[in-house]
Amino acid sequence: MTIFLILAPYGAYTLLMLVTSATVSVFAASAICLATVAIDVAQGRSVKILAVGSAIVFAAIGLYLALRDPALGTLGVKLSVDVGIFVISLGSMLLRRPFTLQYAVESVPAETAAMPGFLYANYVITGAWTAAALLMAAANLVLLYVPGLPLWSSLAVAFAARNSAIYFTKWYPEYRQIKYGTPVAALPNAR
Repeated sequence: MTIFLILAPYGAYTLLMLVTSATVSVFAASAICLATVAIDVAQGRSVKILAVGSAIVFAAIGLYLALRDPALGTLGVKLSVDVGIFVISLGSMLLRRPFTLQYAVESVPAETAAMPGFLYANYVITGAWTAAALLMAAANLVLLYVPGLPLWSSLAVAFAARNSAIYFTKWYPEYRQIKYGTPVAALPNAR
């Protein structure tokens, strides 16, 4: 369920980009991000860096589209979203609070969260998501500067990068548990 809530704004944004304007798509994604924040607050969980940061990124892009450049192309919007997510992910690590840590702490016992490898595992997993966002941004950037490439190439990179990060998020804690014999959760319900 948690992974669904984390990815819901991005899924909605992607689907809406196919059927409506970019402005509507990013504002809808921002609203969904705010709804996930409200769900966390209502259930007594912490407000997540990723949810708030994503809401800000989507809203900022929406305001830019509405007020400055409504003709910004689909690739420009996708690139902006990917760069925004990259900045959130990398920024969370630079601030020594990898964004996966907030989800993981809420899903494991306190003794597990206090283990030294727990924080390290969350840096590694957040790093995987940072790399995925960078790959998606790079694919969109290549399409902007090499317009002859087919659009599906960027979609394939995005699909592969996102799904690899999801798989890694599930696999890495299991790997650490097998290797070190201690449970280290990443994102709950990532299966």
